[in-house]
Amino acid sequence: MLLLAGAPWLDHPAVQAWRTVCVAITLQALPFLLLGTALSGAINAFVPADLFTRVLPKRPALAVPVAGVAGAVLPGCECASVPVASSLIRRGVTPAAAFAFLLSAPAINPVVLTATAVAFPGDPAMVAARLLASLATAAVMGWLWLWLGKETWLRPLLRHRHTGHRHGHSRRTEFRLGFQHDFLHAGGFLVVGAMAAATFNVTVPGSVLDAFSGSPWLSVIFLAVLAVLLAVCSEADAFVAASLTGFSPTARLAFLVVGPMVDLKLIALQAGTFGRAFAWRFSTATTVVAVTASVLISGALL
Repeated sequence: MLLLAGAPWLDHPAVQAWRTVCVAITLQALPFLLLGTALSGAINAFVPADLFTRVLPKRPALAVPVAGVAGAVLPGCECASVPVASSLIRRGVTPAAAFAFLLSAPAINPVVLTATAVAFPGDPAMVAARLLASLATAAVMGWLWLWLGKETWLRPLLRHRHTGHRHGHSRRTEFRLGFQHDFLHAGGFLVVGAMAAATFNVTVPGSVLDAFSGSPWLSVIFLAVLAVLLAVCSEADAFVAASLTGFSPTARLAFLVVGPMVDLKLIALQAGTFGRAFAWRFSTATTVVAVTASVLISGALL
């Protein structure tokens, strides 16, 4: 609407750059958000209510790593995993297992691992390190939720299970309504996250990266924070990490592990889907666990 109105300040180079980055992030994530919400709607409308509870181990502590490994089957970025995890919880899956799936799916699926191998040619250790560190983070966060998590942090809709087909709705209608609600709801938060990431991209100069690359510990923390702020899709983040040649392998691994699990658009999506009380606690804890796992795995493999 502002473009149509012909506002002159929109032609400023910084504003044009902001607009380009914001639209690029949104369009990059949009197909995967469509995939995730369509899959979420299909699960809600067509999958028997007790299927997931029958497939997963009965003990929640065992269901967590199984759900984490199962994340490899969803070829999408973090935007797709949020509505799917929400749907799993509504279908009776323990939240700890759903959250392990949410974290692992965008980080260990075949598309992401293949992109990592292409971005780091001749370095299979980086692919293995990303896989192991991401799985470890997903499992630890699931177990932490079992130990410390409270369902009161989740939205009331998720605390009360609405599983199965509702009487009076055809399954096709139920799929359409569920897909429409999830996509429009999550899409707004995706745009908010993209706007925040674009603001960081435009306002922070590239020289800041050089100031942190010389310190082993500060470089790890800096790239972890950078992964949160840049909000690069998990299918593309390996190429960004490969371009950061001034940083250590450990720092670049932290960038690859943190990014698909915690970034601005994902925090916004989690806040809109699960609630703000959940989002800030979960995102903070995930960042700490992901950085720790990256340092430990890097010490063993890189």
